[in-house]
Amino acid sequence: MLSRVAESLFWIGRYVERSENTARLLDVNYYATLEAAGVVSRQWSPLLSISGSETHFREQRGRADAHSVPSWLAFDRNNPGSIASSIGRARENARGLRDRIPSEMWEAINRAYLSLCFQDEGILDRDELHEYCVAAREASHLFFGIAFATLPRDEGWSFLRAGQILERGDNTLRLLQVRYRQKTGDLPQVAVHNHRWVAVLKSASAYEAYQKRRHAGLDPRTIAEFLLLDPEFPRSVRHAAKNLQETLEQIGRSRPEANASLLREASWLYARLQHVSVDDILTREQPGLEGLLNEFNTLGRAIHEAYFVV
Repeated sequence: MLSRVAESLFWIGRYVERSENTARLLDVNYYATLEAAGVVSRQWSPLLSISGSETHFREQRGRADAHSVPSWLAFDRNNPGSIASSIGRARENARGLRDRIPSEMWEAINRAYLSLCFQDEGILDRDELHEYCVAAREASHLFFGIAFATLPRDEGWSFLRAGQILERGDNTLRLLQVRYRQKTGDLPQVAVHNHRWVAVLKSASAYEAYQKRRHAGLDPRTIAEFLLLDPEFPRSVRHAAKNLQETLEQIGRSRPEANASLLREASWLYARLQHVSVDDILTREQPGLEGLLNEFNTLGRAIHEAYFVV
């Protein structure tokens, strides 16, 4: 497979997954602010840290509020991580691969582009943010569902999957990194605790799974353990590391010369997540949330250098 094709599929996976993550984060936060009824304030600023766009936002928009942050994360093309930018970039990559991917995949991402990428702040004025986020989330589900059903299990599938998994692991770690260290200040402790951790679980699409698997209430440590180390939940960091290792093994069968050191790094990451405790990550910081996030980013750069640099 040409490096150009592999790289395009890898980034399609990242961009579509990113649009879904951002849509869920926005939707959950929108409802959290309504349910808080004034008890929890300053709900929107943390989303900028989770998305990794706070510095750029401050330069472009300045003040973070219930209008500027949703607009920035949903529609603003100046934000490369917005829903509109992510879908637009995924479509641009897919457009160059129309002869290499099933037509249904192209049609799905093109429909998402036409329905989501020409919206503007009027969505907020009409109070239709929820509907927009649901549409973005469902567009991602449809796209990856079609890919699962129609894309041959060759290198193309592996690179698409690698991009999706890396983005998913990165998002879960950023979510926990920001929320776990967020201070409560002088606000009522119980209200802050409940709203914050319900939102964390819902932002990772984990609320129902957590309730069925754990019976510890909204305990931050137990929630972090579930999202970091659960071996079966598909959005846990451990599950992402396992899938990434398996995906790189599949790629390595046809490209062993480029994959040896990369596979060792991925295997080492997964091995540690199999044996580390949540306290090692959260309190002793061995490896720590920031360390794990750096490792996922390092693996992303290593994939780029191994397969996409000609």
